[in-house]
Amino acid sequence: MADDEVTENVEGGESGGKSGGSPLLTLLVLVNTVMMGAVAWFQYQSHLKEASRPTLQDIVKAEMQKAAEGTSDEAGEPREEDGILFPLETFTANLAQGDGPRRFVRLNAVLKFSKTSSEEEFKARKPQIRDAIIRTLNSKRPEELLKVEGKNYLKEEIKAAINAFMVDGHVIDVFYVGFQIN
Repeated sequence: MADDEVTENVEGGESGGKSGGSPLLTLLVLVNTVMMGAVAWFQYQSHLKEASRPTLQDIVKAEMQKAAEGTSDEAGEPREEDGILFPLETFTANLAQGDGPRRFVRLNAVLKFSKTSSEEEFKARKPQIRDAIIRTLNSKRPEELLKVEGKNYLKEEIKAAINAFMVDGHVIDVFYVGFQIN
């Protein structure tokens, strides 16, 4: 008879026992579910915000369209950006000494002068132009010129150095035809 009571308690459990579990566990599962939903909602909102931002291709395409539309004014005449191209001979200059071995740059460039420039002036000032470019190159370190920003900054420095002594016209742009660092 005692064996029957033990079997009955094991199989049926306590007659007044709880079958639902702890209310604390239920509350924790509910809070966890709500928090997971909140995290998913924030990630979804972040994804929508990121998808609405323009891509690099969109920006470049818009800038190209602006440039194409802005190349001429309403009368259809070309703007001043249509200048005179003046090719320069190849430059070979030492770069500023860094920690490593001695480095040099070989540069082949074309200058774009404004329409108001006279060809005689920039032919007469060719030695000054070459000197300004070589001095600018000598002040640069190889690490600076290996980056795209460094090359663009070099263009601006060359333009400023040449425009400092030009009288009739000015340099609009500098184009690199060849650029090599050894």
